[in-house]
Amino acid sequence: MTPAAGKTTLVRHLLENAGGRRLAVLVNEFGDLGFDGSFLAACGIAGCTAEDIVELPNGCICCTVADDFVPALEKLLGRAAPPDHILIETSGLALPKPLVSAFNWPAIRSRVTVDGVVAVVDGPAVADGTFADDPEALAAKRAEDGAVDHDNPLEEVFEDQILCADLILLNKCDALAEADRLRVRAEISAHLPKAIKIVEAAHGRIEPALVIGLGARPSHHESEADHDHDDFDSAAFALPKVAVPEELAARVARVAEADGVLRVKGFSAVADKPMRLVIQGVGRRIAHHYDRPFAAGEPRDGKLVVIGLKGFDRAAVAAALAD
Repeated sequence: MTPAAGKTTLVRHLLENAGGRRLAVLVNEFGDLGFDGSFLAACGIAGCTAEDIVELPNGCICCTVADDFVPALEKLLGRAAPPDHILIETSGLALPKPLVSAFNWPAIRSRVTVDGVVAVVDGPAVADGTFADDPEALAAKRAEDGAVDHDNPLEEVFEDQILCADLILLNKCDALAEADRLRVRAEISAHLPKAIKIVEAAHGRIEPALVIGLGARPSHHESEADHDHDDFDSAAFALPKVAVPEELAARVARVAEADGVLRVKGFSAVADKPMRLVIQGVGRRIAHHYDRPFAAGEPRDGKLVVIGLKGFDRAAVAAALAD
């Protein structure tokens, strides 16, 4: 998540289009770099209160997981009405792997899972080879903060972030010339496996379902020009009963590699199991769990909803599920 890439703008967009779900936000940034607390805390968005925005200003949270990150998560999860989703906006210097690993801690893993890691990339900065809107200011802030115990060059941090991501959001594309946009896409794609897709955006506006699987649509106060979901499409596919969950996970992993596919979510029946198996995936992150028993007389027909770029390869999806 490159500094000043538009992360806070993206978070606000998701809050504005939460579709009735309860969202909370953990924000970690260096001083005033890339984050204006009032921009979110006093956002005036219906359903968004001050207690839903938790700021962790003590340096890079990948270096203070036990002291700051995990306790903040536990506090949010311990509410009488916990959030449905928690958005974590990290510092542009954060290394994602320690945070993802924290979700395996005993106090956390049975209560929340990682829905997806999204890397927000500042398109013009990468085009210029700087990887940050203001590299000198970022270096000064990093030098001041004693909590940062890694000193990786910014380009190494950038590469680490995109390699850990399940989805790349190439932001500020409206500020890129066509040739620069194509060059930046090619540079990023060269580092990525087939399942990790790049989505272009301006001003952090993206279909919310692609990021957190909400199935939300832009709110009524957005203009027609802001309807970012017009670039995306969705389709439902039948899922047969499977012998074991791993069989379905392997098929869905192949679906994720199909051209244009960005996110999948669905459910299926497992032979000799009374519970419904839910499966979801974005990029290489494929997760499944049993959510509830099938009701008496309820059909055990499965379904997978696939969200992708307009015109995504539906034939490839169907073939992957049939294999």
